[in-house]
Amino acid sequence: MKLATYEDGGLKTGMVVGDTIIDTGFDGTMIELIERWDELRPQLEARAATGDGTPLSSVKLCAPVQKPAKIWAIGLNYADHIAESNMGTPERQVWFTKAQTSVNGPFDPILIAKGTATADYEVELVAVIGKRGKHIPADRAHEHIFGYCVGNDVTERMWQHATPQWSLGKSFDTHAPIGPWITTADEVGDPHALDLRCKVNGEKRQNSNTKNLVFNIWQQIEHLSVGITLEPGDLIFTGTPGGIGAAMDPRVFLKPGDVVRCEVEKLGVIEATMAVEI
Repeated sequence: MKLATYEDGGLKTGMVVGDTIIDTGFDGTMIELIERWDELRPQLEARAATGDGTPLSSVKLCAPVQKPAKIWAIGLNYADHIAESNMGTPERQVWFTKAQTSVNGPFDPILIAKGTATADYEVELVAVIGKRGKHIPADRAHEHIFGYCVGNDVTERMWQHATPQWSLGKSFDTHAPIGPWITTADEVGDPHALDLRCKVNGEKRQNSNTKNLVFNIWQQIEHLSVGITLEPGDLIFTGTPGGIGAAMDPRVFLKPGDVVRCEVEKLGVIEATMAVEI
């Protein structure tokens, strides 16, 4: 199932079926829906089967999870990205956080902050936690994932590399667009066999497959949950492949008017136009 948050006289949750969206009829947020998924799923499936939907083109899709309690992102997790960054393969997973206020809709403008000029793109597969847990073994990590969506770990490189801690440079407002919806894990199948790519103004910049992750998603969840309780609606950005603008020669950063398109197989596309913060 594909589950979206959209605007239609207020924020609603809906099920995407073909080129339509069907209101779930659930009076709550996406996180609350995820928390009650086992209870609500049968009636939602029945509602989706009616085909009584609204054209998808007539509504505004929003970030499927509006206010995740936690956003974790792993760095240096594809070999080609490690090589272009002139770094060694990490022995331990490298994690940083993104602020809740960085969450952005799948087709909303991405803002270049005042006084900055080094915004960069990073296409990623994003895992959405569905089941609360801590000390989760890798062989059971799949039980804690609700679904997946497309993400862009937009990064302000000057701010990222100004200090050893990356979180501020990764957390500017609008710098975590996600969507266009959540595809439930059962519909995705193996998350370690998905093509992902990023284009800027139609030019292919990133092109890889999640089979190339250094630390796979199950290992990521095991590692994070050693000390952190993962909760429904938490987001995990699972890493970006090579091809970032900062690694080009000469380096190329995003400028106003650039169109950034990120795609992950089975999950859809998010696309944004870069804009100057007013």
